[in-house]
Amino acid sequence: MTNDRQYAELVSVACHDILTPLATVYGFARTLERSELEPPADRYIDMIGAASSQIDELVDQLRLATRIQLGLYKPVLVETDSLELARAAAERLEEGRVEVTGEGAPVLVDPDHTVRALAQLARAAARFGGHDTVTLEVRGPELVIAPLARPAEPVVLGEELRELAAPAAAILVRALGGTLEARDETLVIRLAVPSGS
Repeated sequence: MTNDRQYAELVSVACHDILTPLATVYGFARTLERSELEPPADRYIDMIGAASSQIDELVDQLRLATRIQLGLYKPVLVETDSLELARAAAERLEEGRVEVTGEGAPVLVDPDHTVRALAQLARAAARFGGHDTVTLEVRGPELVIAPLARPAEPVVLGEELRELAAPAAAILVRALGGTLEARDETLVIRLAVPSGS
């Protein structure tokens, strides 16, 4: 590869190429789930289906980050309540992993991608900070994840690449005009607000 753009384009093409065989694996796993299989084969098929869904999610995150890097991301911006985004993000994670509190305000985001990004940031704050649960306090357009242990700071800010999800989430938040800041053992995410707000 001669430059960063060519490399990003290669990653984008690879993501597309991975999705075709992945769809086949996922489709046949779902078909086999409807069959009468004996243990442990039934459990293995469930695991294959779950793993292929995870791979699909990872590829989608990588493809989105690459599109942003290439300047090809065209977000569908919708005025949304920040508290609703936080609650939807918490629902994407295991029950009890994130406690949502606070009061929302209108923000201008790409809702589906932003919900996933918030969930990823909360998960990373817990995982790399050694916590079972975190709080997500909504303060209007700011969402505050706590606690944020020092080892988790560079991961959730996208400065240290220890996983794909958190850096991809940070890239998305910034691409939508938001900011991320580690402050007093918290991660403060400020989302873009509609004009005139």
